[in-house]
Amino acid sequence: MHLSIVIPAFNEEQLILDCLHSIQASVSANPKTGFTHEVIVVDNNSTDNTAQLAARAGAKVVFEPINQIGRARNTGAAVAAGDWLLFVDADSLLNPGMVTDILQLIESDKYVGCGSVMHMPDLPWWGSAAMRLWTMLSVTFRWASGALVVCRTDAFREVGGFNQELFAADEIDLSKLLKKWGRQRGLKFTILTRHPLVTSPRKVRLYSGREIAAQLFSVIFSPRKTLQEKKKLPIWYDGRR
Repeated sequence: MHLSIVIPAFNEEQLILDCLHSIQASVSANPKTGFTHEVIVVDNNSTDNTAQLAARAGAKVVFEPINQIGRARNTGAAVAAGDWLLFVDADSLLNPGMVTDILQLIESDKYVGCGSVMHMPDLPWWGSAAMRLWTMLSVTFRWASGALVVCRTDAFREVGGFNQELFAADEIDLSKLLKKWGRQRGLKFTILTRHPLVTSPRKVRLYSGREIAAQLFSVIFSPRKTLQEKKKLPIWYDGRR
């Protein structure tokens, strides 16, 4: 089994090393005969030291000049050698228990892929409420968060990868495609819950509740127009760090 871990990264010099260290620690805690992995960091047109830090830490670094999260993930997947892909955001941390669950899922031969519930520390009350709502939706509908998506490489390529017409929520679109691909072959797509992915709450620190609410309402009430235009998704793309 060869696992390709793909990390899209735009100006992530503050957090990329923490992410890479979490990957190394989690993989090292799960030694298995025949299990190998690679780490691919996609420098999505960064203007800081993201690429240099990642390369120094031992990751394979590839460049994607167009700032789009799904496109960056696809660029990483295009050079991946693994029979499974694990996409994780640069502001997130893997943990050994989660990797154990992922490897068991892969070895079972019953799944096309999975996502994970998330934990964001130090959220205000409204952030915690929003996270509980997302967790309920994610588990109920088996929608992966973009912070972590795991899937068979052949399935990913056959369904066309992340939809590059979308600048956000492309992970939900991919979840639906993977579930359909899996159903046709008797395979399941699930959301892991035992060991949540820890991900940064920085958007809550960098944006006001009003800004976040306005962005969410725009996505909810005008999803097609909003998700297909980068300028309408500032919380994803204005570069605040």
